[in-house]
Amino acid sequence: MSESPYWNPRHETMPREGIEALQLRKLRNLVAWTQAKVPWQAKRLKAAGVDADSIRSLDDLRRIPMMTRDEWMGAQLEEPPFGPLLAAPQEVAMRYHLTSGTTGRIPLQVLDGMKDWEWITEMWCYGFWGFGVRPQDVVFFAFSYGTFVGFWGAHYACEKIGCLVLPGGNMTTEARVKQILGMKATVVCSTPTYALRMAQEAKALGVDLASSPVKRLILSGEPAGSIPATKKLIEDQWGAKAADTAGMTEVGTIMIFECEKQPGGTHIIEDHYIEEVVDPATGAPVPYGELGERLITSFGRGFIPVLRYRTRDLVVRMPASACSCGRTFDLYEGGIRGRVDDMKLVRGTNVYPRAVEAIVREFREVDEFRIHLFTADGIQDEIEVLVEIPDASADANAIVNRLRTSLSEAHEGLRFGVKKVESGSLPRFELKAKRLQDDRIVIGTAGERRVQG
Repeated sequence: MSESPYWNPRHETMPREGIEALQLRKLRNLVAWTQAKVPWQAKRLKAAGVDADSIRSLDDLRRIPMMTRDEWMGAQLEEPPFGPLLAAPQEVAMRYHLTSGTTGRIPLQVLDGMKDWEWITEMWCYGFWGFGVRPQDVVFFAFSYGTFVGFWGAHYACEKIGCLVLPGGNMTTEARVKQILGMKATVVCSTPTYALRMAQEAKALGVDLASSPVKRLILSGEPAGSIPATKKLIEDQWGAKAADTAGMTEVGTIMIFECEKQPGGTHIIEDHYIEEVVDPATGAPVPYGELGERLITSFGRGFIPVLRYRTRDLVVRMPASACSCGRTFDLYEGGIRGRVDDMKLVRGTNVYPRAVEAIVREFREVDEFRIHLFTADGIQDEIEVLVEIPDASADANAIVNRLRTSLSEAHEGLRFGVKKVESGSLPRFELKAKRLQDDRIVIGTAGERRVQG
């Protein structure tokens, strides 16, 4: 692996003490730069008694105040469009991006400069090379190429590696499948949901994807890429290995990637980030092996400093020794497990969409599904899962009954409704899937009634 610039043994196999020393030096530089260039952030640091000279160890990181999406969004609303967060003049920007809009009142708006974009591309190179993508590969991007940052950086990373890149752009699913086959693509990049959608389309076209030249799928955008049942379904239908990755528009690029060894988790790119795992309620550090919320401090951005950003992602951190690839970068076991705000309380029971999907994907006859929360008779919260079972020869009633039992047993006996719906009636998604519909009724303090979702 050492023959490639995208396998960096100076960092990726650096002993733990070396990684931490590198992170400390970069953290001090980041704090100094933030203080000098972003008064809004400098004020927050000063109020916490933090400056570059006061950062003596990585433990001092916890003295820096955490930053939330709501604070970022509020700053942009007060001083639109970008807020008082920029560390460089707007006129030197070369790219504009929005968050995907799946959470929050408005999408966050960010600018990238040349420094950002060189770094964004390099981070994707870490991930692609780590999963075995090489210059001879032909890489297809099933991606809309809009203002959502998505796979933009991945596209340029593949060009930098030397691959032939096929941008999917404004194409139908059928056209994408045909181009993947016609151009003999060896790597396909998409969300997990859309990988399954393309497999469904290929089946309808009478195409056996498992016999195609595709050998690797790079998945991003949803926690489903690390759900074992979903991942296995994707790999079986494509006859290829699938790797999970995750990134954020706020940070600019990917922070975690799955390597060729497929250790059941994703490596953190620790020479370019500090990632903490904390109790989402108290902010206290969480040890290896325990579920918590991840915070990100990023060293690569040239336009917007990112210090202890609350992602709301739930993760379980494990030491690097959990993987045999030789990297000394720690991992998140099972990738991103879900989001702090994804959890729904139904009649006293916690329900996570990821946990529901993990069970639904065990039933291969189910093509698509939706989780529906509603209030029955204006009194009691109910949960039902709508499923499409297109195979006319399948015993749909038996599948529905087994799925209902499995969901109930996994959720402390909570009663789930499971309904078969007409094939093709549920929405299909190219980017992040929105499979949870919350139509429960909330009664306000003045007695008014409104739909919760």
